Order: sequence, then structure tokens, then C-alpha cells
Amino acid sequence: MIFWFYPSLGGVEYVVHHLISIVAVMYAMLTSEGQLYTFMVLISESTTPAINLRWYLDTAGMKSSRAYLINGVVMFISWMVARILLFIYLLCHVYLHYDQVKKMSTFGIFLVVTAPSVLSVMNLIWFGKIIRGLKRTLAKRD
Repeated sequence: MIFWFYPSLGGVEYVVHHLISIVAVMYAMLTSEGQLYTFMVLISESTTPAINLRWYLDTAGMKSSRAYLINGVVMFISWMVARILLFIYLLCHVYLHYDQVKKMSTFGIFLVVTAPSVLSVMNLIWFGKIIRGLKRTLAKRD
């Protein structure tokens, strides 16, 4: 994976993000607990192609191209749907169905509550960066 998207902490965000995800996926696979929530979080990876394309366009010197602008809009929309709205739904679902969640093991409950919460904070931080970048790109077009 490429560290370019996570420069603010020298890749620490990247490592934390993926360690949390790996532990949660392994737990769901090995215990058959929390699979719905794991799948919901994995849907957020649908934003990866737009993120990677953004890097390639930037590296190719195409920041002023129409493709870069379209990619930025697609990245904004996909991030909002797959990483913001879906995580809000996921956290609401955990809250509304906590009577079922609490039947999981202690570690499972910890993962179901903690992993999406931590990832949500990270996603909000990155979404702020995406919004700022899109605003800059649109401002240059005027």
C-alpha cells in the first residue's frame, strides 16, 4: 500500500487503520461474530480506486485536468457514502441492536464498538482533507 495519502503522521494513521481492520476481520472469520459489521466496514474500501487514481493523476502532473476534477468529485461522493453515511448507519445499528451485540464475547463487543468508532474519527479527518482539496481544485477552475 502507498503511504502518500497519510503524510501527516508519517504513516501512523495508515498502520493504525490497517491493524484495526486486520484484527477485526480475523476475529470475525475465526469466531463468526460481528460479520455484518465487518462487511459494512469493508465496503469502505470501495473508495480505494478513486484514492489511488488521484495519486496517479497527481504524479503524472495532471492536477489541472478534467479527469483530476472528476476524480475529486467521485472521491468526495464515494467517501461520503461509504465512509461517513455508512459508518453513521453502522454505529446506529450497533446502538439499536446492542441487546444482540452484548451476547458476543467481551473482545467481540470491544471490536464492534471500538473499531468502527476509531475508523470513523479517522475517516472524518480524511474527509475534511478531501473537502479542502476539492475546494482548492474548484477554486483554481474559476
